[in-house]
Amino acid sequence: MTKRHPISMILLLSLVFLAACSSSTADKQSEAGKHLNFLFNFATSSLDPNVDSSYVSLRAGITETLIHLNDKTLTIEPWLAESWDSTDGQVWTFQLREGVTFHNGKPVDAAAVKASLERAVKDNVAIQNALRIESVDADGYTLTIKTEVPFPEFPSELVHPNTSVIDVKETDYINKPIGTGPFAVSSFKPGSAVDLVRYDAYWNGPAKLDTARFAFNEDANARSFALQSGAADIVFRPAVESLDSLKAIKGVTVESTSTFRVHQITMNLDRKPLQDVNVRKAIDALIDRQAIVDTILNGHAEAATGPFPSTFSFAPDYPVKHHGLEAAKSYLQQAGYTEEGGVMQKDGETLALKLLTYSSRADLPLIAQILQSDAGKLGINVTIEQIEKPEEYMAANRDWDLATYSNLTAPRGDAGYYLNATFHPKGALNFSGVKDETLTAMIDKLNGAIGQEARSAIAEQIALYVDEQAYNSFVLHPNTLVAYKSDKVENWVTSRSEYYMLTNELDVK
Repeated sequence: MTKRHPISMILLLSLVFLAACSSSTADKQSEAGKHLNFLFNFATSSLDPNVDSSYVSLRAGITETLIHLNDKTLTIEPWLAESWDSTDGQVWTFQLREGVTFHNGKPVDAAAVKASLERAVKDNVAIQNALRIESVDADGYTLTIKTEVPFPEFPSELVHPNTSVIDVKETDYINKPIGTGPFAVSSFKPGSAVDLVRYDAYWNGPAKLDTARFAFNEDANARSFALQSGAADIVFRPAVESLDSLKAIKGVTVESTSTFRVHQITMNLDRKPLQDVNVRKAIDALIDRQAIVDTILNGHAEAATGPFPSTFSFAPDYPVKHHGLEAAKSYLQQAGYTEEGGVMQKDGETLALKLLTYSSRADLPLIAQILQSDAGKLGINVTIEQIEKPEEYMAANRDWDLATYSNLTAPRGDAGYYLNATFHPKGALNFSGVKDETLTAMIDKLNGAIGQEARSAIAEQIALYVDEQAYNSFVLHPNTLVAYKSDKVENWVTSRSEYYMLTNELDVK
């Protein structure tokens, strides 16, 4: 593990940068009127809404999708599409909202949406696999989509940020996508910030803000200090250890909201040791979930028993499992490993594992360090490697064994998204390389199921099967943490899906 840089120097440099940004933005604010600074925890080098995995374009109010998720009811509702219908679950008719225009003033008709969806499917394999579209037809403001197979839950897939509708004829997708949201891109500095300006012709009423800045800083402590220094008005995921001091500041509100996210240990099944289920179970047994929740997250999380939070109808009651060093050692013995001279080995080969982690979620490197320490007590040599973009790295490289990873598991209130993405052979997030015919058949059955009761029953069976096979190790469900200047900011809503952040209702006093 590399040594940490002196935190004071990092914070000083971050604050100098943020202060400079704040100063320049303040000058603009005096000219433009109402302005807000938002600080996010993931940096992005691209605003391309159909490809970018940080979803900044949707979160910043630049783009919108056909379908919207109601965070309170966990049901889908109209957005760019006013209504939708299907008689067989395979051919879907969407009636688009008339009067919607792109930021360049062009109408958002069925032909424009067709071109946008086809572009998303072409450039994003994950979306291609998720939507499974066979054909798209456009007629005025009526869009007809036929899927490859009957797909009763197809409309919920159109909530995904990567299905955002853009004018594909405006081709600077990376720096200035032309969307339909309340804010248009004024300028974009990759890895730093995107400056936004109100789109006055927004179909749902002009934004209350004149301008906004959606900035990035992957250092949690720097984000906390940005709020204290005045460089930011809203901070997403401030440092956990700073929450009490932030709460003590007059005019600052800190929110801790349960979400649909899970922190997990992803296991690479292409690596020989992890092809043995007992080795995977040994790794899982090493994790003291409640201790991690209490120490690293200061209680702002729920210890995980599986991918889905316990509040969901498709989260099953799991069988009791044994955890701790002795349980882990027992699993390793069943896998044929013995400890000799303080080193766990089998057939003369030591058990050495490479663990990936990334700093934009500050708790993940700490979880990695705890796992490394506990594994060392059993004679397992775990080396930690820091990466920047986990999805890109894990998809392109197979030279790792384990990875700390955080993912939304049920952002549409349904289990299908996570199970397809993570465990189906064509899944966009199947970084483990799971190819299990039994599991695939169960997921395909889920995809054809209609009604939440039937789908929940199948999803429970899948979750129990995944638990039995220990394909991933689920650590905790972190709360979404947001701190903001409540004496200045009005109408901020902490979204459980983490999709909707800068809206036309967001305002400053």
